[in-house]
Amino acid sequence: MEGLACQMGSCSSSRSFGTMAQALNSATMAQPDPYTKESPDQDLDQDLVGVDPDQLLRECEVALQRRPARPRRDLVCPRLVAPCSHKHNPSIRVMQWNILAQALGEGKDGFIRCPLEALSWHERKYQILEEILTYRPDILCLQEVDHYYDTFRPIMASLGYHGSFLPKPWSPCLDVEHNNGPDGCALFYRRSRFSLHSTAHLRLSAMMLPTNQVAIAQTLRCQVTGRWLCVAVTHLKARSGWERLRSAQGADLLQSLQSITSHCGGQKQAELGAMPVVVCGDFNAEPSEDVYRRFSSSPLGLSSAYKLLSCDGKTEPAYTTWKIRPSGESCSTLDYIWYSHDALSVETLLDIPTEEQIGPDRLPSYHYPSDHLSLLCDVSFREEPHRLL
Repeated sequence: MEGLACQMGSCSSSRSFGTMAQALNSATMAQPDPYTKESPDQDLDQDLVGVDPDQLLRECEVALQRRPARPRRDLVCPRLVAPCSHKHNPSIRVMQWNILAQALGEGKDGFIRCPLEALSWHERKYQILEEILTYRPDILCLQEVDHYYDTFRPIMASLGYHGSFLPKPWSPCLDVEHNNGPDGCALFYRRSRFSLHSTAHLRLSAMMLPTNQVAIAQTLRCQVTGRWLCVAVTHLKARSGWERLRSAQGADLLQSLQSITSHCGGQKQAELGAMPVVVCGDFNAEPSEDVYRRFSSSPLGLSSAYKLLSCDGKTEPAYTTWKIRPSGESCSTLDYIWYSHDALSVETLLDIPTEEQIGPDRLPSYHYPSDHLSLLCDVSFREEPHRLL
């Protein structure tokens, strides 16, 4: 039977992929103009047939049985944080991940210790999906997505998510022969947990000039608590020498988020205080950079979730990406989950694999599909002051 896996490059799939393929046949995979300031919620995602995530995960495991298992990672409770979640205020799982654009991995990035076969989309897509299905986030923020319309959007929609995608204006993927279109940022939320109020597609500016980097910001309402949440995903300019540009891009994003959170919800929102914010992204910036300081000192009251893995709660992980290119080995902390520390509490974090788990050839590899590690945390709303009275 011809299933979605056949369309994705493998015909070893079973009914779950076939069910999605049937839904895709009747769905219009239109690519809308991404640079509208506000994008309404699209009902098309609801028309796709629902898929059992457990069955889909098993199919991924079957497709990957020839590959070594990915590094084991544990969910850790920060020692410095008291839990806030309960049955009327369940935690929200957020995943951040630069998944490595397929065109860049195979055509431009030069991972000299990673066999080209390990980067083939034929199996790498299953590794990415396996990681997502293992943790099943309520909110998923991705960068370097160049298979959105043909892979991630239909699959995630069939799993009950709504997605939004914003490509880079001048994606380097387009310079690669046989590319699948431009890469960009994607933001997914679980429909059973959130309803969408608005979406802003942002092209980040620096010194009043538009740049090649983008962000998506969505205001969501939690179906369980009725609380508002603003979620954003971004991918800032890469490489050393561009620190000032990254700082300016970060400043532009923060200004946009301040405007979005202050105007959404009307007078009632103003009375209740600032809307909580979660910002995920590959910032291409170490904690020593100015853009990191901008986010740490923002009026939005943001903290980096992964600092809570450290003993003192003040130190970022040693790395979130580790790769070997012709220019040498690079071990860096570039990826972050920022959150409003006065309004949200971090309940758990997915720990960082050890050097031994990553292996001597670093990332990506046969056992891990990207040069960046996925980050994941469970956050919950803190009690609002007026509810404590």
